[in-house]
Amino acid sequence: MNRGLILRFENLVQLRGACRQLRTLSYRKVNRAQWKPVQLSAHPMWSVLYPQLWQKDKVISIALSQHRHLATKEETKKKRKKIPLTRGEVEIRQKMTIEELARAMGKDIDHIYEALLYTDIDLDSLEPDSILHEDHIKLVVKKSGMKYKSAKLKEEKERENTDAVKRPPADPAVLTPRPPVVTILGHVDHGKTTLLDSLRKTQVASMEAGGITQHIGAFLVHLPSGEKITFLDTPGHAAFSAMRARGTHVTDIVILVVAAEDGVMQQTIESIQHAKNAGVPLILAINKCDKPEADPERVKKELLAHDVVCEEFGGDVQAVNISALKGENLMVLAEATVALAEMLELKADSTGLVEGTVIESRKDKGKGPVTTAIIQRGTLRKGCVLVAGKTWAKVRFMFDENGKAVDAASPGIPVEIMGWKEVPSAGDEILEVESEQRAHEVVAWRTYVEQQERIKRDVEVIEAKQKEHRMEYEKKQEKLAHLTWRQKKAVLYKANKHLMFSKPKERTEMDKNVLSVIVKGDVDGSVEAILNILDSYDADDECKLDIIHFGMGDISETDISLAEAFNGVVFGFSVKANESIKQLAAKKGIKIKLHNIIYKLIEDLKDELNSRLPPSVAENTIGEASVLDVFSVTVGKNKIPVAGCRVQKGLLDKKMKFKLIRHGDVIWKGSLSSLKHHKDDVQVIKTGMDCGLSLDKCIEFNIGDELICYEEKEVQQTTSWDPGF
Repeated sequence: MNRGLILRFENLVQLRGACRQLRTLSYRKVNRAQWKPVQLSAHPMWSVLYPQLWQKDKVISIALSQHRHLATKEETKKKRKKIPLTRGEVEIRQKMTIEELARAMGKDIDHIYEALLYTDIDLDSLEPDSILHEDHIKLVVKKSGMKYKSAKLKEEKERENTDAVKRPPADPAVLTPRPPVVTILGHVDHGKTTLLDSLRKTQVASMEAGGITQHIGAFLVHLPSGEKITFLDTPGHAAFSAMRARGTHVTDIVILVVAAEDGVMQQTIESIQHAKNAGVPLILAINKCDKPEADPERVKKELLAHDVVCEEFGGDVQAVNISALKGENLMVLAEATVALAEMLELKADSTGLVEGTVIESRKDKGKGPVTTAIIQRGTLRKGCVLVAGKTWAKVRFMFDENGKAVDAASPGIPVEIMGWKEVPSAGDEILEVESEQRAHEVVAWRTYVEQQERIKRDVEVIEAKQKEHRMEYEKKQEKLAHLTWRQKKAVLYKANKHLMFSKPKERTEMDKNVLSVIVKGDVDGSVEAILNILDSYDADDECKLDIIHFGMGDISETDISLAEAFNGVVFGFSVKANESIKQLAAKKGIKIKLHNIIYKLIEDLKDELNSRLPPSVAENTIGEASVLDVFSVTVGKNKIPVAGCRVQKGLLDKKMKFKLIRHGDVIWKGSLSSLKHHKDDVQVIKTGMDCGLSLDKCIEFNIGDELICYEEKEVQQTTSWDPGF
């Protein structure tokens, strides 16, 4: 047989078989049916002569058998109806894969694919490890007849706790005496800093802005007797009450300074309360006893009302009359402090890992992050690895209160520490760990715990918001339930039209009563104190106060960019803004407010809040008149009521506004259409003169009515927020 004829016959047979398969496919009604290859014969006659052609036909048949039947619309509907409804609750989380979702639901992957037919996802692009969007996850669960809930934070239980903790109490046999840590508390300007200056022979008060201490400082004072006392100089201003409270919790003794001529003041009472809460004994220092108006006995009696009983009244509080300015009786006060410390038997363990407390933290341009700390246990040396809050340090250098480098710091000694990776917060607990790797573990754990807590809070807030929005939506739908969908659409469009077409400038005007602020301070304690004051803001209905950023250090370009984005104001406390930053802020129209005294910063902030409040309209009365007679005049076809009046006070000016009062009620406001005196038109009528007048609206007068002439003036509103100054 001719080989060419055989090949042509072979091709025709293959074409006929393929056509039959396609015709069979088009009439298939069974879902997911497979093609069945057409076998012309078990062994075609040319398979013996040309086995390679038979292999080719076999490959084609196998390929056709693997092709899946194309689903029609009717078959797709049948597929959707086949999803079984299994009642249950599925724990879902973000970024779940198809395989993970199927495992959580107890289904196979095909079930997930079938449920995804309800979405606009391209199924051909999905693999078992493809990540699904949260909305699609919820839809799959819902269409499966199941309920979903957010997965609990199981990782928190599974993850090993690697936090650092304090050591158990030391054996009393290894304890050694340590210097007492003393806090000086009292009302502002009662002489706390002056007292400390006199003890350590320095002049810190002259360097403080306005003579008011702005942040905590810790100093070691060496007495002539050889004793040492560590003093915490806490600010006396009310704004730093939180810092002052923290100071009492790390100290052993509180010296309460009260001015002899002023007596007990508000912050004196707060200081007593802080000491009581911390369980710290008091020593009373009655200052300014050198003044003629000083009355120490009155101070002692006033303190009785606050459970501070001096020794002469049968109590246990030592009272010392001093003059911090002249240095009188300071050694007596120091000896009283040492005597009380001996009674307390203050001892500490100077061995083992270090424990302490951050008193103050700041960023120094030359030194980087720096902290002032009180060592409470162990001995701090160079090279020690410390953790505090969510940061750590390898101690590079240590300095005393005079800036002199030291090699070691034992319990009760204040020291300035360099080597922190970031600035810790004032009041954070300092713990020494074995290595840098251990420090990384501690910081990672604390960061993780904070993230989990934040996520938990966020989930609660989101769920509450969703519930609130759902209730609002349901209420709106109930109101629109009787309308057709076209009517609903028209109503919703009309309600939101003003928002859709509002321009950016108009939206800015709508948010004009919002003050966005950026707070920058020199040290962590100052920033915290300012934020504590701002937390007391309670006038959001007048002007919303939004703190968009806070931190330490000088004003930066990032701060200006943030302020520009939020139309905000930058407030700096004891920080600087260089000339280039000031020029950038001026170019972008951003205000930079720099202050060194905290209450002036708050006053400036209140002024900014007041400037955001819309002005109120005040009525200023110019004149008053009473209606003595009533008559009318005819103008064309209309009769116009006219009142015969006498001016009782001030004057009536036709250009001003008027209101008609009857029996104490205002029944009309507007302008006059005419004002006459002896038939002559006039502009002004003075006290005691008679006149006739008519209004711009046809209102009948009654004898005894009153007319008030007034002018309207815009008056700038002031916020009702009282920060306590």
